[in-house]
Amino acid sequence: MQTLTDVKTKFTKETYLYWYELMLLLRRFEEKSGQLYGMQKIRGFCHLYIGQEAIAAGAMTATKPGDKFITAYRDHALAIAKGISAKACMAELYGKATGCSKGKGGSMHFFSKEHGFFGGHGIVGAQIGTGAGLAFAEQYLGTDNVVLAFFGDGAARQGMLHETFNMAMLWKLPVIFICENNHYAMGTSVERTSNVLDIYKLADAYEMPADSIDGMSCEAVHEGIARAVARGREGGGPTLLEIKTYRYRGHSMSDPAKYRTKEEVEEYKQRDPLTIVEETLLKNKWATEADIEAIAERVKQEVEESVQFAEESPWPSDDELLKDVYIQEDYPFIVD
Repeated sequence: MQTLTDVKTKFTKETYLYWYELMLLLRRFEEKSGQLYGMQKIRGFCHLYIGQEAIAAGAMTATKPGDKFITAYRDHALAIAKGISAKACMAELYGKATGCSKGKGGSMHFFSKEHGFFGGHGIVGAQIGTGAGLAFAEQYLGTDNVVLAFFGDGAARQGMLHETFNMAMLWKLPVIFICENNHYAMGTSVERTSNVLDIYKLADAYEMPADSIDGMSCEAVHEGIARAVARGREGGGPTLLEIKTYRYRGHSMSDPAKYRTKEEVEEYKQRDPLTIVEETLLKNKWATEADIEAIAERVKQEVEESVQFAEESPWPSDDELLKDVYIQEDYPFIVD
């Protein structure tokens, strides 16, 4: 197993405050999304990120604005972290024209070129190859930007992963492959689907540097991604990070999650990153109880405003139906 150059960071009060407010916003946004789904305000599929927020927080402080993110369908939190407004995200969940994908994508297909967020992909594992393509574009253009391609432990079974790993290593692409391992894919444990339980070891076949990261710790996520980002910017090529995390809810809103025990869920909740960061702020006297309450009120207001914005926004017009669909007018292989 190739190792990465160690990156040790002394985290500041400002970093912890940023992590706390961001994670609280992501948590409250997802909780509200779940409520609205139950009220049938949000339709279709809906996959919540509750419990995994430390990954989004650590990824943001370890990267710069020009870096690109791409992920699967559990995409709300990463989209908001990358800078898409809660209003645009909630409007997209509602299917409204003011949504970040103009109401055409819904929960699984958030997108913003402006913010460097390239989806939101419903095809399992598709974003792994597309993420490498984005990294090739950055390399071709001569930037020092890197691409973070997020996927779940279930997607690690896809053939796309192996083809992409081989090509990414050959071309030394500036891409960090991040497996958000929440242990159950759609509802089947890693132990029942793979002979290799440590997913980061899949990188060995390609001599790709890899690491296993505690996904319930903002600090560990930041340091792990920072090491991989530094390598990517310097032309060292791709890295695989297995970030071990846990979702408190089911795979989607229709999943009762009966494949795991309540005791297991509660055990992980004892390591909740929001609670840990809040305790760090209070212990170091970087925030008072009043400060924490003020952050909570600010986040509550932002989420409420996003709902109001979605409620009041218009539906897409009929003439939007065929827009944004790629068509080659002179395509030579159409047979009537």
